[in-house]
Amino acid sequence: MEEILELLRDHNVTVPVPLDLPDEDQLVMIEEELLLPIPRDVRTFLLEASDVIYGSLEPVTAADPNSHTYLPEVTAVAWSEGVPRYLLPICEDKGAYYCADPDGEIVLWKDGDLTDETWPSIWQWVRDVWLES
Repeated sequence: MEEILELLRDHNVTVPVPLDLPDEDQLVMIEEELLLPIPRDVRTFLLEASDVIYGSLEPVTAADPNSHTYLPEVTAVAWSEGVPRYLLPICEDKGAYYCADPDGEIVLWKDGDLTDETWPSIWQWVRDVWLES
C-alpha cells in the first residue's frame, strides 16, 4: 500500500484548485447516509489518496459534497443505474463502475452486470487500472 501511495503522490497533477482529503467524521457521515460501511482499504484510500488527480479516471472523493466525484452522489447514480446496493462505487468510467464489495475486493460492473474482472484490493486497482489510465 505505501509503495502504491507513493506512486500516486509522484504522479499527482498540480491543479489550480486542489482536492481536499476528508476526515474520519466525514466518512462516518457518508456511511450513515449510504447505510453501508466503507471497507477498510477504501477508507484508507479516501483518507490518504482521494486528493490525487491523475490520468483519465476520476475516483470518488469524500470531502466536497459539491464535487461530481462525491461518493454519495456517485453511489446514488450507480445504484439508480442498476449497480447492486451492496457494492460501493469507487470510480465511474463511461457508464461502467469499479466497485468495492463488503470485503474490499474491487469488481467491475458494466453493461448492467458484474464482469469477471476483479482486483483483490483498491491498491491493486490503483496500480493496475488507475495508474495505467
